[in-house]
Amino acid sequence: MENLLNRFCRYVRIDTQANESAGTYPSSPGQLELGRLLAQELQQVGVRDVTHDEHGIILTTLPATVQRQAPAIAWIAHLDTSPETSGRGVNPVVQRGYVGGDIQLPGDPSKVIRVADNPELAALAGKTLITTDGTTLLGADDKAGIAVIMEAAAHLLAHPEIPHGPIRICFTCDEEIGHGVDHLDLKKLGAHVGYTLDGGGQGEIDIETFSADLAVVTITGVNIHPAIAKGAMVNAVRIAGQLLDRMPRLTLAPETTGERDGFLHPYRIEGGVGQVTLRILLRDFVTAKLADKARLLEAIAVALRAEHPKAKIDVTVTPQYRNMAEGLAKEPRAVTFAEEAMRRAGLEPKRTIVRGGTDGSRLTELGLPTPNLSCGEHNLHSPLEFTCLEEMATAVRVLVELAQIWGQAEWRA
Repeated sequence: MENLLNRFCRYVRIDTQANESAGTYPSSPGQLELGRLLAQELQQVGVRDVTHDEHGIILTTLPATVQRQAPAIAWIAHLDTSPETSGRGVNPVVQRGYVGGDIQLPGDPSKVIRVADNPELAALAGKTLITTDGTTLLGADDKAGIAVIMEAAAHLLAHPEIPHGPIRICFTCDEEIGHGVDHLDLKKLGAHVGYTLDGGGQGEIDIETFSADLAVVTITGVNIHPAIAKGAMVNAVRIAGQLLDRMPRLTLAPETTGERDGFLHPYRIEGGVGQVTLRILLRDFVTAKLADKARLLEAIAVALRAEHPKAKIDVTVTPQYRNMAEGLAKEPRAVTFAEEAMRRAGLEPKRTIVRGGTDGSRLTELGLPTPNLSCGEHNLHSPLEFTCLEEMATAVRVLVELAQIWGQAEWRA
């Protein structure tokens, strides 16, 4: 437990916040820094042939301890944190023996993790929680997953009597901005199935994710001094406001939808009178419905072009990832073995859907069935983010059990 806690706190203090505008992979130098640290720690616990490539991706193998041919599995997590909240100067606050009640964060007393908003806190009384100080995110997404994988690897290496097949460990970069597996070679990974450790709470197996596209709307206006603007200025900021106002709020916004509803989510706006750029997430569990959302955006743009003939309004939509459900059906053992591992670790597994995506979404689409497993994350991407040490420790046990189950499985082409 203490090793796991120390690992986690060590990792979150490194700023690995992804940067969408960087134009590089990885998009921030901290991801390379954390990768170097992990490579060193893997070598220190006895892992051989650790590679940390020019893209910042970590790959290594825990050799099989069984003599029979067993399928290789991969444990996967990502090094970057969300661009939505600062990851600079993370100060993890450890609360041992949580006594219950609201948690006021010391760095910003206005930030409070409230029981009313986080009913799962009721089940965490007496446990060790790690929060932020309220000024940054924590980075449990996905450094909880990294810490769990590292601790599970160290445990297996320290106990070679535990029977398991080959285990590939993979840490990627820039998952939070949709580029996590851009430079990952599945042939080099060499796994039959994968598991991302990037989930909330404990006992959950994410078997469906959103399908996702990104829309970039560029509005080009005409900028001129406001003193002589009459009849000449075309204010891109005002047009952007009109576009946002015409996007459905009650039926297609993340703040007003849930369960299996999709949405349009404008999350970044930049620019001025002359030009404005908006970035809008398109999300749905049914991939075909993404095209409907793209058409809705384009219809709004068509109307605005007619109203502002001197403006230029461009809508560009690019794919990001796809729902993993269909791909997981090709190797059902990926999920059923995870369920069995959770039962052996004392949990009652629950198949869940995630209103987001993981590296596993893209990996499954590319042919590697990769469900997502719980590792103790809560309130992701927020200054109110926290994790539970006992939930992370349970995730370590799940991985150890999962390794043994796959070590007994038959290899299939």
